[in-house]
Amino acid sequence: MAASPAAVGSEMIRELQEKAARALPAEHIEHADGWWLRHAPGSSWWVATVLPHGDAAPGELLGRVVRAEEFYAARGAIARVQITPGVCPPGLDALLAERGYRAESPVSLQVASSAHIGALPSTGPLQFGVDDQPTAPWFDVWHAVNGGNPQSAWDMLARVERPCGYARVAIGDEVVAVGRAVVDDGWTGVFGMATLPQARGRGAGRRVLEALARWAEAQRTDRMYLQVERDNLPARWLYEKAGFTEVCAYHYRTAG
Repeated sequence: MAASPAAVGSEMIRELQEKAARALPAEHIEHADGWWLRHAPGSSWWVATVLPHGDAAPGELLGRVVRAEEFYAARGAIARVQITPGVCPPGLDALLAERGYRAESPVSLQVASSAHIGALPSTGPLQFGVDDQPTAPWFDVWHAVNGGNPQSAWDMLARVERPCGYARVAIGDEVVAVGRAVVDDGWTGVFGMATLPQARGRGAGRRVLEALARWAEAQRTDRMYLQVERDNLPARWLYEKAGFTEVCAYHYRTAG
């Protein structure tokens, strides 16, 4: 049965965000009263953000924030906190603003049915496949689009403990688009979507989603989720056309 916005409440949103954290595992993780403090030197910044998922009484909230700040300061990093209304403790966003944290990077959490996406009609000469491990051509496309420290990215992928599918779409012998899926307790998360500039507008991204959805069905999961930056209009258009629906919006607070 496909997930719908009405079926995804705050507890499920919390679980999906924690599934995403396991699919993008940090090098160092400390669980502090339900808060996930994560540090991943060299990785993309969102791998190393705080998930403030434990409840906190008003008098306890400042102490939780200070503990997180100390965790990052001890590692020469700055604190970034994920703020999801209805999931993080009430008053946290305002407290961080008072402490000089700036609001940035609004994100949309979306869900869809893998059966629907896997049934999308295929068109054009694009060929696709899914591997159980990242290959060099898969990684080269991902890195060409996303950049960053390649060794840190390889290390992060090696830390994932759940089943993964690495989709690749090719024109002839050239891989031009990729994506990654991670299965976790009945859900499949979509990550690492990337298309080379010369292949954009040719249906490559949609074909990646189709490949990942079919792989998800083979893993006996019919519910998919992803996270996309709200200002990434081409990606949001792709996901909307594929059948993804927003279930919540969140943003980050970064220490000044």
